[in-house]
Amino acid sequence: MLRSFLLLTLGFVCVMALLSFTPPIADLSTVKTEAGLVSGTKNAAGDIQIFRGIPFAAPPLEELRWKAPQPVKSWTGVKKCETFGPSPMQGEPKPFSMWSEEFLIPKEPISEDCLYLNVWTGAKSATEKRPVLVWIYGGGFSSGGTAVPIYDGEALAKKGVVFVSINYRVGIFGFFAHPELTKGSVKNASGNYGLMDQIAGLQWVQKNIAAFGGDPKNVTIAGQSAGSMSVNALVASPLAKNLFQKAIAQSGANFSRGSASLQQAEAEGEKIAKALNVASLSELRNKPAEELMKQAQGLRGPIIDGYVLPETIASIFAAGKQNKVALLTGWNENEGLMFGPMKNAADFRKNAEEQYGTQASTFLQLYPATSDSVAAASQLNLSRDMIFGVQNYTWANVQNKQGNANVYVYRFTRKVPATGEYVKYGAFHTGEVPYAYDNLKFVNRPWQPVDHELARVMSSYWVNFITSGNPNGKGLPNWPAYTVQGKQIMLLGDKPVAAPLPDAANLDFIQASMNK
Repeated sequence: MLRSFLLLTLGFVCVMALLSFTPPIADLSTVKTEAGLVSGTKNAAGDIQIFRGIPFAAPPLEELRWKAPQPVKSWTGVKKCETFGPSPMQGEPKPFSMWSEEFLIPKEPISEDCLYLNVWTGAKSATEKRPVLVWIYGGGFSSGGTAVPIYDGEALAKKGVVFVSINYRVGIFGFFAHPELTKGSVKNASGNYGLMDQIAGLQWVQKNIAAFGGDPKNVTIAGQSAGSMSVNALVASPLAKNLFQKAIAQSGANFSRGSASLQQAEAEGEKIAKALNVASLSELRNKPAEELMKQAQGLRGPIIDGYVLPETIASIFAAGKQNKVALLTGWNENEGLMFGPMKNAADFRKNAEEQYGTQASTFLQLYPATSDSVAAASQLNLSRDMIFGVQNYTWANVQNKQGNANVYVYRFTRKVPATGEYVKYGAFHTGEVPYAYDNLKFVNRPWQPVDHELARVMSSYWVNFITSGNPNGKGLPNWPAYTVQGKQIMLLGDKPVAAPLPDAANLDFIQASMNK
């Protein structure tokens, strides 16, 4: 009798265990997230599981337009996550300047209902604790999305990383402040909805990524351009504390770039509301998206709102109040962006004398104008240094001086192969992204063997840093940690090599002039 009872009990326990068992993600079955079960697809080789379009917050529509991201509603059954969610609301993507269509979001879908993320993982079980990368796209805070081909996560997933990319609101939907919005907020702040979306995505990672074989205690955030500026803001924000341990910042930060105060942003918001002829937030929330975008084309963040960013980012870092994380950062050789006509040599020299006074001769030694062609090159270099170089250079110096964690600095110098109109752009802004994430196959360029080797080296550096906080590894040229004294960086070009930062004097001059 006792033996029968024990057998019956054992059988019951086995049945219950089978009922509660969540199948491993290796076989394209379901993964349990906090909100419900999701399924995805596999890559062609069958070794990477891909989940596209997982909702991480409620759709920010109607009453949720211009509110902090709200919890996603749970669902029953299995949600198929096989295609990207809509890109955030923005204008129609059109190739321009150096950016061909591989660098842009798909033409559709585009929607305010955009708070979705994607996961690529090669883990075979939820116990593997692989390092996690969370990618934050660029686009000047007014465009962009995770469905851009060069942001694909498969290649890094094959190298052992759980790759996550998150959408966030941009333009007027992500960075609109108004006194009534501030008054209606429990935190007495408004405007940084795009940054709050990023934080909500990171909170989702903390709660859910273990089910995909990732380690929530080994998370790296990475971004380029406005994505890099976002990374800088997240490192500064108290709301992002303990959500990540490492940061990769590619061409962008906020040290000498003035972000709007809450009062300035509110005043701009009132101006927009007045132009739209609305008298209440309710009317504003009912306005069609296209009408809002037309009226606020220049609106972009982040904002020093007293909540997401309690002070300017420079002040937060100067006081050592930022989140202490290891840093890999750098910028590109030819990413100067000109927003007006080139000056000839005479006008460039005259402008230097007017702007820099007694320092003009020093400036002209660093940015010479001995001929019109030389002056044109100097203007592009000056643009590169002021918009990007000095930002990431300042961050590297601050981090090393404070001694909180290691910092590694690069300069991407490879002239990206091209034909036709694209030849002139060289190592352009965003040009390093398909190399760093081993995604050359998505870009239609006449690649050479040196490009594939550079992609192998760069993506290996990135994976090593994501894993351990140090980019170095077997078979790679040594990348020394950056110090203020030595200023050793990695030149990522035809042949990657460590060398002193070649134009530190230029950056020191720009930094000093911006701080006056």
